[in-house]
Amino acid sequence: MTRFVRTIRRGAILFRPFACVAGVWLMAAPAAGQGLAPGEQSYVSRCARCHGTDGSGGEFGPSITARVPIRSDEELATLFRDGLPAAGMPAVGVPGTEAADLVRYVRTLRPRNRQAAERRQVTLTDGRRIAGTVQNQSLLDLQLLGDDRQLYLLRKSGDQYRAVTSQADWPSYNGETRGYRHSPLTQITTANVGRVVPKWVFTLPNTARLQGTPVVSQGVMYVTSGNEIYALDAGSGRQVWRYQRQRTKGLIGNAGGGINRGAAVAGERVFMATDNAHLIALDRLTGALLWDAEMADWRQNYGATGAPLPVGNLIISGVSGGDEGVRGFIAAYDQATGREVWRFWTVPKPGEPGSNTWSGAAIEHPGGATWLTGTYDPELDTVYWPVGNPGPDFIGDERQGDNLYTSSVVALDPARGTLKWHFQYVPHDVWDFDAQQTPALVDMTWRGQPRKLLVQAHRNGFFYVLDRVTGQFLSGTPFVKNLTWATGLTPEGRPIIAPGQQATSEGQRICPHVNGATNWYSTAFNPATGLYYVQTNEWCSIVTRTPMEWEAGKGFMGGSFRLAVDEPPTARVLRAVDVATGRTVFEVPQAGAGNSWGGTLSTAGGVVFFGEESGSFAAIDAADGRLLWSFQTSQFWKASPMTYVFDSRQYVAVAAGSDVIAFGLAE
Repeated sequence: MTRFVRTIRRGAILFRPFACVAGVWLMAAPAAGQGLAPGEQSYVSRCARCHGTDGSGGEFGPSITARVPIRSDEELATLFRDGLPAAGMPAVGVPGTEAADLVRYVRTLRPRNRQAAERRQVTLTDGRRIAGTVQNQSLLDLQLLGDDRQLYLLRKSGDQYRAVTSQADWPSYNGETRGYRHSPLTQITTANVGRVVPKWVFTLPNTARLQGTPVVSQGVMYVTSGNEIYALDAGSGRQVWRYQRQRTKGLIGNAGGGINRGAAVAGERVFMATDNAHLIALDRLTGALLWDAEMADWRQNYGATGAPLPVGNLIISGVSGGDEGVRGFIAAYDQATGREVWRFWTVPKPGEPGSNTWSGAAIEHPGGATWLTGTYDPELDTVYWPVGNPGPDFIGDERQGDNLYTSSVVALDPARGTLKWHFQYVPHDVWDFDAQQTPALVDMTWRGQPRKLLVQAHRNGFFYVLDRVTGQFLSGTPFVKNLTWATGLTPEGRPIIAPGQQATSEGQRICPHVNGATNWYSTAFNPATGLYYVQTNEWCSIVTRTPMEWEAGKGFMGGSFRLAVDEPPTARVLRAVDVATGRTVFEVPQAGAGNSWGGTLSTAGGVVFFGEESGSFAAIDAADGRLLWSFQTSQFWKASPMTYVFDSRQYVAVAAGSDVIAFGLAE
């Protein structure tokens, strides 16, 4: 709803007679008997001037036809009574009986049907004629949903139109399924990256800082936030369609905060997870809901924040809630129907294989969430998924043992969901050092032999190299300086725990910080340089142990943590790690408070893009770390970049705050 009209006099706000206040028409409700039903009477008198008599919007207010369905009756009645002061809409005071009538009436409003008026036949520059329905248009472009069920993105060329689309896509969270965020695109290089400029900006209204990576397929970009997704023309940023559903009231954890890290496109469908642990499929051309699969009951503290992963005819997803005592799992669904095909539980039930690694009552609410997107090797036909920490996070008294398969990576058969192998980074984790960092699947020469590797810069401060065929531990080296919880790793890769490095009731200083030496933000690997690019943090925390019982609707961390104030965090450091040796080849220190959570992107043009701590979007030389370019966004980062080609031009896009910004070379 729009800002309210007001007059300010001597510091007081005096509303004009019959003023439209954030979409509510402020005047006394008219007397009955004017030929309108009570709800319609109320709407006409209070709302119509701003939002139009059909709810499709007007000069002073936007359309409400898409907003009403995502609010409950109670929420609408509260809105009519109390307004939205934070958004500029003061309390209006629609009384209860009138509010009930008004709610019933606004639910009858439907989006304006302009289909007949927007039927169009256009001639393209190549001589083709296309008929269809106009989705959107401006002086320069036209979006046409053709009668042949194709979406045409058109650019004006004289009296005709030219069809445009993408030539290189980014269809899932990491672009391709191997997880190392290296693009083969070479249009933007170390020689010309200084000419990169913003090409377009799209703002997602009423959202917190975006954490998702945009995906692009067949010319359309899909961008998500909590329970909503926008389809955009990837060359102009103009909206094609939007899908939104009501946020889940009473939901706790990260999902309750509206976090969503992205969508995935496969065939004619786009997939995303909702806050209440549902997986949905939409028609990628229209945004129509095709199916909705409940993965878990959100009332048991489950949520979902991660982008799903397409594998063959399946769509695979995990769940959040590890800090709230859920039992984690990874589940695969048929892309066409939403039917669940298999489910892999990350913690076995008592009596099942692996349950002997749990001793005590904590196995009833064990954690092991799976909220970050996994990776897939099509040659080995194997899915690799990172698994979260056990619960309660900081107290292991009632879960003695290694606590499989928490704080691990699991390798699964994608056809059946059965376990091929696992590697546990932190057995009996009492530091919240989960494995929710992207496992990158790289092929390279290792100790003189070609080998298929899984590499991961872990939250616990060690850089791991595994054989991804067998799960064998090959190497583990520290990649940060502040590391006190372990003194090293055994030949099998188990941590050698340092004494006095567990949470206490008084508080214990532990390094790295609970938020990690790194975390879920994306890493990148460049096969040409052999370097792995990771944003790191040099900070420590004071971890306090607080016994607690599991309850639905409450957290289950078993303690709390704070920054070690005697040692403020060093500026964030981007490190380039040589995968073959584990040695850091170069560092890019960044000034700031260590608040940003942005990742990296590598390209074959020899450039690494990343969100720099001061708020700029920056590019460095992949070989030596020299700063080549930056653009200040004045945001601290919560998302990672991606790249694609549209209309034969390379773009690099990233979410900054509530905006998506696409960059390209100046023409």
